[in-house]
Amino acid sequence: MTLPDVPPGTRVVVRYRIEGGFTDALGYLRSRGDTECTVETKRGLATIRLADIVLAKTVPPPPARPRRA
Repeated sequence: MTLPDVPPGTRVVVRYRIEGGFTDALGYLRSRGDTECTVETKRGLATIRLADIVLAKTVPPPPARPRRA
């Protein structure tokens, strides 16, 4: 799957190259341009160069939190 196939607002995981290896961004795809995309993660916005992406796929919504009694 490539990110051009994914509409903004979809929950995704993106594996991409960083200096010394790889890392993942898990969250909601917020924007996608010709050279980069933005994923909103729990830690904030991650802007990722498309050329650095190794793998991208959609993931289901996070599990519901248990209710407190």
